Amino acid sequence: MTAGLWELVLRGTGTTLQLLVYGALLATAVSFVVGAARTHRSRLVRFVAAFYTEVFRGISALVMIFWVFFVLPVAFGWQLVPMWAGTLALGLTYGAYGAEIVRGALAAVDPAQLEGGIALGFSPWQRLRLILLPQAVPEMIPSFSNLLVELLKGTALVSITGMGDLAFSGNLVRLALQQSGRIYAYLLLIYFVIAFLLTRGMRGLERRLKAGVAR
Repeated sequence: MTAGLWELVLRGTGTTLQLLVYGALLATAVSFVVGAARTHRSRLVRFVAAFYTEVFRGISALVMIFWVFFVLPVAFGWQLVPMWAGTLALGLTYGAYGAEIVRGALAAVDPAQLEGGIALGFSPWQRLRLILLPQAVPEMIPSFSNLLVELLKGTALVSITGMGDLAFSGNLVRLALQQSGRIYAYLLLIYFVIAFLLTRGMRGLERRLKAGVAR
């Protein structure tokens, strides 16, 4: 493979990583906001959060990308560039899965801890910030690690918008060289390396957070 084609693959890898970071940031924000809302005292807040979760978990990420990139311009008259369309679609979709992770981890905290916070006169926000999250976040990390890898694989879907991510760039190289097996083997290896580094990093974060809770 020529230097020019390798450069194309490297640019695609950079675009995939950029989309992964943006999508992960949005999905994390959505996860914590919606997940915490699922445990709110207000029935209306819980209903809205549950409705969002069920809807977006039931929608294909591919269809969501189609809708954001192709339908929104027709329906509302504004167009997102592929990067932001992909970020929005992936962040909202995977954020719905993350919300369930957050909800489950918050619900698993010992109720006695909450009762102690109430006895100390903590507000609901203080109980969430000082009691629930420090104990729940370390338990979320393994599930979030899996979700992050799924998000990485989901970034390949944005190639349908013509965005030059790793999957799109790899397909261009395949068409140029007519070597499907070799090119897709390279792509598999690149995705695996990124996923491996992500999981190792998340395991390290999990150990640090659990050590902090133990202290």
